[in-house]
Amino acid sequence: MNSVPIALNKAAMRKYEDLEIPCESILVAYVWVDGTGINLRSKDRTFDFVPKSNKDLPIWYFDGSNTSQASSDNSDTYIFPEVIYHDPFRRGSHLLVLADTYQYNYQPTASNHRKNCTLVCEKGEVEEPWFGFNQEFFLTTTDNRPLGWPPGGFPAPPGPYYCAIGANKIVARDLMESFCRCCLYAGVRINGINPGTTPSQWNFQVGPSPGIKAADDLWMARYILSRLAEEYGTVASFEPQSIPDWPGNGTFVYFSTKDMREEDGILVIERAIDKLSRRHGIHINEYDANNGADNARRLTGKNGMPHIRDFTAGVANRCCSVRIPRQVSEDKRGYLEDRRPAANADPYRLISIILRTCIFDE
Repeated sequence: MNSVPIALNKAAMRKYEDLEIPCESILVAYVWVDGTGINLRSKDRTFDFVPKSNKDLPIWYFDGSNTSQASSDNSDTYIFPEVIYHDPFRRGSHLLVLADTYQYNYQPTASNHRKNCTLVCEKGEVEEPWFGFNQEFFLTTTDNRPLGWPPGGFPAPPGPYYCAIGANKIVARDLMESFCRCCLYAGVRINGINPGTTPSQWNFQVGPSPGIKAADDLWMARYILSRLAEEYGTVASFEPQSIPDWPGNGTFVYFSTKDMREEDGILVIERAIDKLSRRHGIHINEYDANNGADNARRLTGKNGMPHIRDFTAGVANRCCSVRIPRQVSEDKRGYLEDRRPAANADPYRLISIILRTCIFDE
């Protein structure tokens, strides 16, 4: 028997969006990182009060055997609510909560890097570290073809698309406008959005924020983006190198400490870059979800990217491993940009190893 594809009528949902929900009923979506280290999951729970903080929400659990986080004979995996956000999809008093995952024995799961990042940030808070992230990604069809690309072919080479306007250059601006507004409503500190270097590629920036805040915001922004893409019938792909010989996707890291931001902070920045250069291989292993394997396809020395084997640094040079922005060089203080992390990198891992290298000299 041949199956017939079913086209869901999304317009039908509009008939039910304005149904009144009892005022004492609040929906909270628990959001967590699954065993892949990049994909996000969520499940909803109803409460009869309005939570004011994560402390008001109970620890919950899920079937970890279906998320690569537990075995089927011991599958209950705990989720600890950590950071609450306003829900831009349901609105009102409904919430999203970013959660950590723990095994049956209350030890962090293998993909829970937030726990360690929290400890590292607390240890280094005297240095007042700030982080920001620039997230690159592609919008694709459900069978992984970039939106707006000619069927079975390629668009014109990169160049006309970056920060461009026009229907012949830009794909899904309406989705990205919605994304930006949803993030601001949720409480994600989104700093900006812009079209990338190829059709269907976009960037967004979160932060700068102190300590772990930017990492929390990046994970929630990824969730909001993926949920919105679902509604638009497309997919947000954080694959670092989905199309060979074309620009890939990264998660660029902006990092500074109190001393970097003060007068003559450029000297502190240069010392931090020297430390990063001496631990290049260790960082590469932390800079994507597959311990360096994904970046090997992305960092080839082509398409404006450095080679994975080499560590380079320069002023206003986006072909380097680490960039010192032009304004930072002129002001003699500010921050550095690490361009090596892949688009699927875990921001908690990024923060942890950068602090361990640049502050703790580990």
